[in-house]
Amino acid sequence: MSSKIRLNVNIDHVATLRELRKTPYPDILAAAEECRLGGADGITVHLREDRRHIQDADVFALRKWGRLPLNLEMADTPEIVEIALQLRPDEVCIVPERRQELTTEGGLDVTAHRESLARTIARLQRASILVSLFVDPDEVQIRTASDIGARCIELHTGAYCDAARPEIAQSELDKLKHAARLAHGLGLQVNAGHGINYDNIRGILEIPYLHTLNIGHGIVCRAVFVGLREAVREMRSLIAS
Repeated sequence: MSSKIRLNVNIDHVATLRELRKTPYPDILAAAEECRLGGADGITVHLREDRRHIQDADVFALRKWGRLPLNLEMADTPEIVEIALQLRPDEVCIVPERRQELTTEGGLDVTAHRESLARTIARLQRASILVSLFVDPDEVQIRTASDIGARCIELHTGAYCDAARPEIAQSELDKLKHAARLAHGLGLQVNAGHGINYDNIRGILEIPYLHTLNIGHGIVCRAVFVGLREAVREMRSLIAS
């Protein structure tokens, strides 16, 4: 099963390095091309409201580049929704977003925002964009995602990946497996991401029905030592093993 799992590489932190000094490098398109040459199946970027790393010009340049499918992570806010409708990426993953967070800290509360999310999902899907909701492995959230018209979820794997003890990791992995089975039974595509690296990927691959893994920080960190193309190739090899 694992050999069929797609790998989307999140290149946000290539842009983070650029934005630290406001230089024109490292070039985001060069990074995407290195990912492609390393065996990536798609490119993921998060256009945050505060534009801390990826910029508007980056997403339009990536869409024009077009050598791999583009997955846009975004908050459900009017400005970003309008950009997504203009951009028309292959896929959108709606994520929660807070200005002060270092990275996305948890899944969407789909039940609390179901009306707004339902409207946004409908608008994006009318533009032929696959919409995914980033959710914790929680039955209520997954069922609500299905109820409001989502065709895909991305399971938040952070609790498993960051677990401090093996027994906690196993408990979190069991939750992810149950969630994947539930989502698959509801007809949802099952993606997963957050905190996945070269050490914990084998556990992630135990999750059934995985379609796509979105992996960024771990790959970019590995690239410091071996280069981005090789870092992607190594992760692609682990997924296929």
